[in-house]
Amino acid sequence: MTNLEIEIDAVEPFAEGRIFGESGSYLRIRGTAKGELDPAAPQNQVIADLDLAPRNARGLVEYETDFFILRPADPGRTNGVLVYDVTNRGRKRLFAMLEDASEDSPGAANDPKTAEHAGIGFSLGRGYTLVWSGWDPGAPNANNGLTARFPTAMKNGRPITGQIRHEFHIGTRTPGKGDIVRLNYPAVSIATREARLTFRDREGDARTEIPTGAWEFTDAQSIRLLPQGSLLAPFKIYELWYEATGSKVLGIGFAAVRDLVSFLRWEATDRNRTPNPMIAEGARTDDTGIRHALAFGVSQSGRFLRHFLELGMNDDGHGRRVFDGVLSHVAGAGKVFANHRFGMPGRTATQHEDRLYPENWFPFGNAVTTDPFSRKSGAILQGRPTDPLVIETNSSTEYWQKGASLVHTDPIGRSDADLLPNVRVYMIAGTQHGGRPGVDPSPGPCVNPRNPHSATPALRALFLALEEWVRNGAAPPASRVPRVGDGTAVAAESIEMPAVPGFAVAPGANLIVPPVDWVDTPARLDNFYGTAVCAVDADGNEIAGIRLPSIAVPLGTYTGWNVYRAQPCELCDRDGSFIPFARTKREREAAGDPRPSLEERYHDRDAYVARLKKAVRSGGHIIIATFAPDGPERCSGLPVVRYDPDALARTLGLGFELVESRRHDHMTPGGNTQRFQFSRFVRQGTKA
Repeated sequence: MTNLEIEIDAVEPFAEGRIFGESGSYLRIRGTAKGELDPAAPQNQVIADLDLAPRNARGLVEYETDFFILRPADPGRTNGVLVYDVTNRGRKRLFAMLEDASEDSPGAANDPKTAEHAGIGFSLGRGYTLVWSGWDPGAPNANNGLTARFPTAMKNGRPITGQIRHEFHIGTRTPGKGDIVRLNYPAVSIATREARLTFRDREGDARTEIPTGAWEFTDAQSIRLLPQGSLLAPFKIYELWYEATGSKVLGIGFAAVRDLVSFLRWEATDRNRTPNPMIAEGARTDDTGIRHALAFGVSQSGRFLRHFLELGMNDDGHGRRVFDGVLSHVAGAGKVFANHRFGMPGRTATQHEDRLYPENWFPFGNAVTTDPFSRKSGAILQGRPTDPLVIETNSSTEYWQKGASLVHTDPIGRSDADLLPNVRVYMIAGTQHGGRPGVDPSPGPCVNPRNPHSATPALRALFLALEEWVRNGAAPPASRVPRVGDGTAVAAESIEMPAVPGFAVAPGANLIVPPVDWVDTPARLDNFYGTAVCAVDADGNEIAGIRLPSIAVPLGTYTGWNVYRAQPCELCDRDGSFIPFARTKREREAAGDPRPSLEERYHDRDAYVARLKKAVRSGGHIIIATFAPDGPERCSGLPVVRYDPDALARTLGLGFELVESRRHDHMTPGGNTQRFQFSRFVRQGTKA
């Protein structure tokens, strides 16, 4: 039995009892899981410093984690699939990334109560049971974030101490205006003479010391410049070295996820005989109704899942599989800085920020390769009976910033890796790290406008493919990534972008280095892994991976990189770029843009349909959204063309067969109803 105690804080109807198709209504269940870990158990010995955690009278290490569940009110109406969405810094990400849900209100996004909070209802309509829990004790609980309580590592009855480096950046990742900075861990002493503060403009620059009299600790976990009111400069790289205390045993987070999901899948009651919340209250059954479990993680959460698998946590300690399928999105080649003393899970390495903190270490992928520096061989998955089916997806950004090519090549980048049959890897071409509906397209701190291209349609399709793979053994399509073998995986410095006036180009990709001492960082870096990016066409759009309509039939150039306005020789965090095509040939020539205009590319609907037929393979499907026949006649003051399904089918011609159509009434912020028509077609040559 999994050693957990479950405390239920609240059970409430979701969305006032709204019915979600055959799944019926849903319940919100909030509570706390209290666990105990045996440091001597083989499955726990990979947890750093677990042997230094305080133990209870039974010799076990105690922890607590928050959890949140959405399940059908009638468990008999579930589809039998539990979906665990790994929280990202305490936040739920599934609804925003798979469901097109708005994140305008962080509190609402983390505490879903209405149907609108669940987006388009994709997950709930399919009957999934959705589970979230805290795994990082440093994750904020503000705005309904999920967090955890883990013990502090102790030595001789006192919290351990150690010299650490705290890097921060005003205007990019550090909140606030720069008047005060909060540290990850408390300082042993607030005497500035026992610490060191520096700054530099770029990651490769020499550091400049800030005199000890020019700054101070305001408390054991905060610093500021002097005189009071002075502001730290934006976009510079600041670093503070100091003696810290209070290191939590962060690796417990992996075991906390393992044990909670295992309990929800397999156990009827907890250690105190409290019923599993998967089972209806009063039901006389030990069946949880959960037949399969899938994990979904985005960015930090995706790196968590890669690390989780590397640690062997998918075996629950009883020989049972925790997750049958795992979908990791935009994780690149990394893991998380979480199973370390004085770890900082919230950090993520890019060219300008946090570059030398632990994140990228061998092995990078799920094919056995050899590290050219350590000479060790290995893979994340090690052929265990409990290994899951895995889909890894990345945007273009991860190839430029986070070494994503290492997931599917050898570490020196000379050959494509032989991926395992239970693994698929996909690049979603022309997307940026956080690409989803509603992303702000303004430049922000970057030079170029940011990339609005959404990866969500591909993610939804691949999540369904993972479910089918797990439930029915129907394997997804072959991996689609830039490949060394066909010349689509190339060195970043070989990329030639169109010379569009005002379009700032990438200075090069972030180079991935073997792990270094993250506190006493080396003055010079000599060893680099062989990373690659995707080749591009004459427009600058990527030619490999999953090319959604925005790339297959583009309206501009979409990239996964951008550059800082303040530091144009460094990549702008994880942002992409979008440079639209000119509307007409005259506008293009006046601007000096070498790319053909929209007028030249798509001079009429027939030209667009011809491009569509070229882009969609035989048997492929397209979904086209139009204004319905009784929809508005104008949008944003411009006339629109309205279609019914048959009229749209006639426009597309004989190359496409209408499969189905649906109507949707959209309520605008002004309270008006706009009627849309969604039509699905299959490219002729095969059956739907």
